[in-house]
Amino acid sequence: MTRVVVCGALGRMGRRIIELSLQDPEVDVVGGVEHPDCIPSLDLGEALGKEELKGRPLTSRLEELLPACDVVVEFSGNTTAAVGHTKLATLDGKGIVIGTTGFTEQEIKEIEESSRNAPVLLSPNMSLGVNLLFKLTEIAAKVLKDKNFDMEIVEIHHRFKKDAPSGTAVKLANILKENAGLERVIYGREGEAPRKEGDLGVFAVRGGDVVGDHTVYFLGFGERIELTHRASSRDTFAKGAVEAAKWIKGREPGMYSMFDVLDL
Repeated sequence: MTRVVVCGALGRMGRRIIELSLQDPEVDVVGGVEHPDCIPSLDLGEALGKEELKGRPLTSRLEELLPACDVVVEFSGNTTAAVGHTKLATLDGKGIVIGTTGFTEQEIKEIEESSRNAPVLLSPNMSLGVNLLFKLTEIAAKVLKDKNFDMEIVEIHHRFKKDAPSGTAVKLANILKENAGLERVIYGREGEAPRKEGDLGVFAVRGGDVVGDHTVYFLGFGERIELTHRASSRDTFAKGAVEAAKWIKGREPGMYSMFDVLDL
């Protein structure tokens, strides 16, 4: 049994992770963490309307719940809070799965430092399909490098998404940069903007209730390749987060990704 605390318990992803955890006999949600202004009750079951969670605490202070858990699942959506939760969890020797995105380079460094104390799984996207997209993008980038193919990324998300481009798009861009030798990322074009050698375009579209679409374009002369993943339900991400929480329990300190969980 993996005892889990969910940070961002009342958010879109937090709710789905808890819902799917209740359906998994190997996972026990022992409590939730939320911003103090968002807590309607100190009882997680009452806050979520889940009878089976009655008596489980809901708090703004992760340290209060660490003694009762094995793994922290971080989907607070706030990078400052996520870094703080990572430090608290790892100093207590607890593994943490981080799905929050939008970190700065300095914040990533702080998370990596925390991983010296306990296992940290950081992934911009927990779904099987997206992680396969990462691998396919890596393969295509290596094959098409120096073959006169231009590479671009377009991502679409719902109107409420805070960060742009998405963490998944940033990951895809890094894969292309590392494997195709691209040097400069362009986040928009206007006026006279001819493409230069080594450019990589990344574009974010926001609107409606789109869960998440990502397309990587490999544009040649007379042909093009499009690698696309479309998510129609947040459950794809939530399921991955639950599997990651089970997988990371008892691992050695260090940085991990969904590639490790899925053995890609």
